[in-house]
Amino acid sequence: MTIISLEQELKEGKLSSIYLLYGEETYILETCLKKIQKLFGETVLGINYIQIDETNIDTLIDNINMPAFGYEKKLIVVKNAGLFKKNVGAGFHARPKTDIAANLAEYIEKNIDIIKDAVVLVIVEDDINKNELSEAIQKYGAVCNFEKLKPAEIIKRLKGITNAYEVKANDDTLKYLIETSGESMQVLINEIRKLIEYAGKGGTITKSDVDSLATKTIESVIFDLTDNLGKREIKKALDTLNGLLYNKEPIQKILVTLYNHFKKLYIIKLVEDYNYDIPSALNLKPNQMFLVTKYKKQAEYFDIKELRQILEALINLDSNYKVGLIDINIGLEAILCRYCG
Repeated sequence: MTIISLEQELKEGKLSSIYLLYGEETYILETCLKKIQKLFGETVLGINYIQIDETNIDTLIDNINMPAFGYEKKLIVVKNAGLFKKNVGAGFHARPKTDIAANLAEYIEKNIDIIKDAVVLVIVEDDINKNELSEAIQKYGAVCNFEKLKPAEIIKRLKGITNAYEVKANDDTLKYLIETSGESMQVLINEIRKLIEYAGKGGTITKSDVDSLATKTIESVIFDLTDNLGKREIKKALDTLNGLLYNKEPIQKILVTLYNHFKKLYIIKLVEDYNYDIPSALNLKPNQMFLVTKYKKQAEYFDIKELRQILEALINLDSNYKVGLIDINIGLEAILCRYCG
């Protein structure tokens, strides 16, 4: 089941008896979970509303069997209980995942009619390894992977919000906001609300507004820094670096992010001559395809020898910093000036 189809079913007031919800897009996942709880109706914790996690996962089947006294059905929400990992628990009391998950899968197969009559079971995980339990839920309920949305879908959702407040924003501006602030819906909704307040009813959100008000991800700032380096505008590059430090980004994180960024530019130089698939080489996800053009454009600023030297210098800086041979801030500034001046 896709996110859109799940949202549509919930909008129509349809509830399944069993859900397995997982994935990176936690904001939309939690929104759907709230809709399930709202559709279910009144809940009383411990009576017709049960919360299960890794500490009490062994009680799940007992809780399904126990009547919801005074209520027609019981809502059971299982969060991050480790049902799809190798082990549940720790130490002497650890139980193999296969024990609990297999028992629950067998229980669902044998008692699905009881579950449909008495329970709405929602299992929430960060990620899953498919097993007999996921197969049983797929057979009798709904399994939804809340993967990161593609830019086109994010733009559609953001436009729905701006339209509701009678504020205009074209696709290019919203795409620029995604490139600036990342693909997390929680972050983007916070940013778009800020921009809506600034533009006001009947106003228009512009790229200039995004530059002035939106919070940039460190990856977005590294793109800016690399643009400055590629254009040999060292002062702007150093100002950008100092801006990251001023905003309390750890210098070690900046170093690692910068290394990974230049590594991608180096990979592009390597694969271009062989007509290799760039997204695969860069290990980009489907929602990150828009980055290909940006990486290719930045790779044009440097030749392959320069990129290799920069990568080696960053590796040496990391090594020398760890043994106290150099100050990491000064070393990083020196590398930027030496290879991009």
